[in-house]
Amino acid sequence: MQTFQSNRPDSQSADPNHKPRMFPVDHRLLFALVIVLFFLWGMSNNLTDILVQQFKKSFELTQLTAQLVQTANFLGYLCMAIPAALFMRSRGYKAGMVAGLSVFGLGMILFFPAAVMGQYLPFLLALFVVGCGASILETAANPFMAQFGPAETSERRLNFAQSFNPPGTITGVILGASFIFSGVELKQPQIDAMRQAGTYSGYLHHELMRVVPTYVALGATVLIFALILSRMEFPTIRSEHENTTEDHGSFRALLHYPQLWLAVVANFANVGAQVATWSSLIPYMKQFTGVSERTAAGYLTATLVAMALGRFFSTQLMKYVDARNLLSIYAITNVALLGFAAAVPGMHGAYAIVISSFFLSIMFPTIFALGLKGLGPNTKLAGSFLVMAVAGGAVFPPIQGYIARQTGSIAIGYVIPLFGYVVVFLYGLIVRRKGVTATAVQHG
Repeated sequence: MQTFQSNRPDSQSADPNHKPRMFPVDHRLLFALVIVLFFLWGMSNNLTDILVQQFKKSFELTQLTAQLVQTANFLGYLCMAIPAALFMRSRGYKAGMVAGLSVFGLGMILFFPAAVMGQYLPFLLALFVVGCGASILETAANPFMAQFGPAETSERRLNFAQSFNPPGTITGVILGASFIFSGVELKQPQIDAMRQAGTYSGYLHHELMRVVPTYVALGATVLIFALILSRMEFPTIRSEHENTTEDHGSFRALLHYPQLWLAVVANFANVGAQVATWSSLIPYMKQFTGVSERTAAGYLTATLVAMALGRFFSTQLMKYVDARNLLSIYAITNVALLGFAAAVPGMHGAYAIVISSFFLSIMFPTIFALGLKGLGPNTKLAGSFLVMAVAGGAVFPPIQGYIARQTGSIAIGYVIPLFGYVVVFLYGLIVRRKGVTATAVQHG
């Protein structure tokens, strides 16, 4: 088993003109395979935005109850992150990734029995299992990637890896729009006529069954990839004392790292804002622009393209601009964009929501990498709390849906993700002023 010293400078860094490499040149294949994980869970995460609209139709749900799709998925992150970290503390990152892929794939395949039952709850349970698998994957892949190279380039490396998440989300939305949305949107007189003829329930069941082939195919693909990854040899992360009897970290030690807890709060707000921004885009456009589901799904795809461009562009920009400064600039820009979308609902508001994805692009990986700096053997446990913070995606959308129901305006509900970006903006200012993310706080 090869070892990897993640917290040392690049071997050539003694040369003052040499810049530390972003990539682990001796582990190119493994680096590429781990990046595929970011693509895979990206496909799943934004398929839920399609499911919100599809289940709202198939089960005749309100906007609030339809958003339970997001709640079920992201509750899995809350419940599984710490068990995943404890598992990996003894078994390593490889075991965590393989286990995460296995649970992830199983949850997707559970969509078939859920559809046969024809009830909303089994789908929510299946989505919870998918979220548990994604939680294990993110608890493993994010800190592994942050440490899989010189410490000086951890933010850039994780942003680069996360750049492959948007292509996955784009693929997921395209698949969902093509294979889940039927393109059939009945008007109320047509619905009344079908109910009188006794054919409306059959139509709803047909719409429901459209989710099955996409999810089962993705589940099978994920399980195959788990088998491939299980055959790979992983290096040991020496900074975490893997495969030794030395300190593997403790929950108590984490209390001495303020940069971690600031990052947890920021990531909770960030992910909540991100999920709320995307999951309400299709209903927003249907309410204020009158476009079809498939056309609105095209705009959702555009948000993901904007996010991908933002990550690739900003990864390079971080060579010249401090990541914390960039984070604050991007966050306050999104406050302005979503404020406009809430105040001026319509096509121009939809454009603002799409553009906001460019600026949210760096938030998750940057906050994650900054929160883990200098934690050494405590990294796995710390990473689990940062992944648990993804549960913000379970909290923000239902609140947004509640506001939309009470006010009759999905646009007004966008004040909720706007608040999340305010928190991220303040986080960027605080960590820049305090400097707590640059190095670990020493503890006795």
